[in-house]
Amino acid sequence: MTQLVRDQFADLIKEGLKAAQERGELPKFELPTIVIESSRQPEHGDYASPICLRLAQEARMSPREIATRVAAHLPPAPFVGQVEIAGPGYINLTLATSWLASQVERILEAGDSFGQLDLGRGRSVQVEFVSANPTGPITIASTRNAVIGDTLANILTAAGFQVEREYYVNDAGSQVRKFGESLYARYLQALGQDAPFPKDGYQGEYVTDMGQEIAQQEGRRYIEMERADAVRALGREGIARVITWVRRDLLALGVEFDTWFHEKHLHESGLFDRALQMLRDRGYITEREDAVWFTSPDLDADAVLIRSPQVIPEPDERPTYLASDVAYVWNKLVERGFDRAIYIWGADHHGDVPRLKAVARALGLDPERAVIILYQMVNLKRGEQDVRMSKRAGEFVTLRELLDEVGADPIRFMLLTCTVDSTLDFDLDLAIEQSDKNPVYYVQYAHARIASMLRYATDLEWDAEAPGDVSLLTHKSELALIRKMLELEEVIATSATQLAPHHLTFYAKELATAFHAFYRDCRVVDAEQAALTQARLMLVRAAKTALARVLRLMGMTTPDRM
Repeated sequence: MTQLVRDQFADLIKEGLKAAQERGELPKFELPTIVIESSRQPEHGDYASPICLRLAQEARMSPREIATRVAAHLPPAPFVGQVEIAGPGYINLTLATSWLASQVERILEAGDSFGQLDLGRGRSVQVEFVSANPTGPITIASTRNAVIGDTLANILTAAGFQVEREYYVNDAGSQVRKFGESLYARYLQALGQDAPFPKDGYQGEYVTDMGQEIAQQEGRRYIEMERADAVRALGREGIARVITWVRRDLLALGVEFDTWFHEKHLHESGLFDRALQMLRDRGYITEREDAVWFTSPDLDADAVLIRSPQVIPEPDERPTYLASDVAYVWNKLVERGFDRAIYIWGADHHGDVPRLKAVARALGLDPERAVIILYQMVNLKRGEQDVRMSKRAGEFVTLRELLDEVGADPIRFMLLTCTVDSTLDFDLDLAIEQSDKNPVYYVQYAHARIASMLRYATDLEWDAEAPGDVSLLTHKSELALIRKMLELEEVIATSATQLAPHHLTFYAKELATAFHAFYRDCRVVDAEQAALTQARLMLVRAAKTALARVLRLMGMTTPDRM
């Protein structure tokens, strides 16, 4: 596993501080965490540390003097090119040119595992995402959920965590009955009967189509049943069909789950009752107004767990979502033993976050092990014009429609282009534009261009896979490209630590830009410079490796032709 350069630089500074203290050049004090920053300006090197500014008071000397004494005792390291004291007392590091060039060989040797880290040290993380009610197709909002969750799972895996992807199927409660009633009405109508549609039923042509399909396949089977039994049976049948659609469409998006966990399992296994009894035994349950409430000092108000039979007559529809979450968080963190459980929810669930945290604490669990990521909605546009609702789905645009129009890669990239807590504008016209204005095209074209260059070299009878002398890679555009490739490791670390997958899209565009600049400035295949050609072919292959890695982390394809 790779140790980040910034961490190695931090270790050097720590050793320099210790050495200066041991020689009496600095007073004794407890060493703080060494902060390392990436330099924003090339003339200031690659990395900088402001640590000496923080130590001025303890050391009772100027930050520049501290920095000078620390720099004098930095141990030698192959990646260190130049160390400078800058400004009020920054320690700046410029990476060694020879070391940078040697990293091309390391990238090629790592191949598909380039950027693999050990931040997680094998700890288990469950990422539960999408989890939309199985009563209709996946919407554009849930598609953003899917892309965030799947990409985050990829990042955490690359950072050294053991990751499990889970879809929580809400197949218990009132939505099953409402969906069954909606299907029952459309089913009867398909058989020529005058059946009123429920006021709170599920709209959209997909319900009508499903009712017609069931009528064609099953005939009068459900008419001959008691209405309540028919509604329950059709609710189950409808959910099974919707889950089939969901699996199909998510797979087309490149999203697969390790586990499809059904809410009804919490009830059928008895865990739901046991979990509520645990809360009752710990004093977190009160009963009033014929309802069961969760009460906690962590909350401003009590939360309903089981609604009153005066409000909800059906017993299996009385538990709230929070009640199921009590059992579910116990299942995740205790019964299945995940070190951390990540939930990805829409921003409209912000009020549920403190309740879930309070439930975890009430169960005797560390609430920090339950991590909730809230994401904002998506505005679908064509240029400046808003895209209206889907005609077939009712009040939402579906993933299937997006897949048919723009394809999986643009969907995934575009839905990652801003922080999860920002509302995202998805421009359909831009997503399919074949130009540098489209960031998806721009990044993938860089990969395709490299593939074309390697084919060209092979056609000219160069051995594109042969080793070369990487020490010849000294041009500033070559070194800039190598620097940018190496940043992938830090981007993975930052994205995993912050649970922020949007960093990948910014990095991918910067990497593509660095490659295009190299392509502009450096002729790769040159018959008069055979050794340099072979070295640059190695660099090109390394760039292809890095581009492919970031594209796959985003769940995208790596085209060799465009």
